[in-house]
Amino acid sequence: MMSKQQRLHPAAILFNFFKVIRESLFIIILGFITFRDNNSTYFILGISILIILLAAYSVASWYRYTYRVEEEELRVEYGIVIRKKRYISINRIQSIDLTAGVIHRIFKLVKVQIETAGSGTGAEAALKAVKLSEGERLRSELKNRNKQKEVEVEEEESETPAYPFYKISFKRLFLAGSTSSSIGIMLAFLLIGVSELEQFIPDRFYNNAMTWVIGLSIIIIAGLALLVLFILWVLGIAGTMIKYGNFTITKNNEELFITRGLLEKKQLTIPLNRIQAVGIQESIIRQPLGYVTVFAEIAGGSLDKGEDFSTVLFPIMRAEEVEGFLQELLPSYAKQPDEFTRLPKRARKFYLFRTVIPMVLIGAVIAYFFPQFSWIPIILLIGSLYLGLLRYWAGGYYLEDNHLIIRYRGFSKMTMVIYHNRIQSFETTQHKIQKFQKLATMKLSIIGKLGAGRHYTIKDLDEVDADKLMNWYSYQD
Repeated sequence: MMSKQQRLHPAAILFNFFKVIRESLFIIILGFITFRDNNSTYFILGISILIILLAAYSVASWYRYTYRVEEEELRVEYGIVIRKKRYISINRIQSIDLTAGVIHRIFKLVKVQIETAGSGTGAEAALKAVKLSEGERLRSELKNRNKQKEVEVEEEESETPAYPFYKISFKRLFLAGSTSSSIGIMLAFLLIGVSELEQFIPDRFYNNAMTWVIGLSIIIIAGLALLVLFILWVLGIAGTMIKYGNFTITKNNEELFITRGLLEKKQLTIPLNRIQAVGIQESIIRQPLGYVTVFAEIAGGSLDKGEDFSTVLFPIMRAEEVEGFLQELLPSYAKQPDEFTRLPKRARKFYLFRTVIPMVLIGAVIAYFFPQFSWIPIILLIGSLYLGLLRYWAGGYYLEDNHLIIRYRGFSKMTMVIYHNRIQSFETTQHKIQKFQKLATMKLSIIGKLGAGRHYTIKDLDEVDADKLMNWYSYQD
């Protein structure tokens, strides 16, 4: 197998240029601050020369970057002064992802990311900008998809998909955005931003603004708070739609293919043998509505900026649809038990204690410094008591043959399906109080993205159940 030596699309020069500018931004800002008063002419001259040099460097980097497929390898060569060569055996390639950001889509380009089992924190190779047709051709060539093409032609002629295929509807996507937890994250960033903004606002203006806010009635303050929450909620919907717009997932032989994104279109390839666990997330908002998110933990691979550690297999679906969904895509993970082995009643007080204590401390601070808002600690206490009960009710496990299903809760209820051969370590611990109460904590680990471990813990299991799980892991019946 041999292909002609190729260069990236010329638009890659822009990506190289923006990258080096971003990396040099600190030096540019430092120079501006240093020379802005007395030597601005030299600063402008220096910046102009720097930009010209960076532009020349970007062009040279593009020209010297080549790739080709030869002798069952993807051969990438780059470097201006020192020529570097990276040969990637096709047999080692785990996945080939195509990503199209806004600028890529303008030029009808894609970024090709090639990952192997040892990719570490980044992709093994990344072709920043190639034509869409070239990206698809390269992916097809590397994965030897000639037979697949024939099958796809037959599919088009019959207009009947031969592979399991799921696509999110607009209604489901809107619901996913409406019930996402992004509003909480954005609210946290907003509060941090407001707290940091104080140092940049003149004291007089800040004090007047605070005096004005404090002087408002409770109703107006509540109205402003609701307005802020509404704006954050709308932004959360927009963010979800941008991220998961046009979401599709299909299974072809031993791989899953996921396409998603409105502004940045991503095409992910997930080999089934890299899946370490499958999870079902029921957020505290979606659970009463009967909707869940299905995701998978994938071993190895890279983690792009803004990516989650887990890979979403479907953003939102009804709980009763999960088994059928997994039955088609990942049948070995499909079984949903009717009954879990739950936590003993004596564990309940510990769950309540751990959940209530932080809220009591926060409530005490609020009651001391803001006595006019003393109703807040009462609400926090009631809410934390209920959350503690939810965590207690959620905890449990289901064991069958070679796989374990565990269930636990933070704010969201999580159900993880894990096979024995995917578990890297398993341990049980007991502190003195747990030992007195005949309870124990179970912790297991699997390999996640970046090669880092993913850990799952269930606290206050019955001591007998913890021993049973340990024996199962050790094959000591």
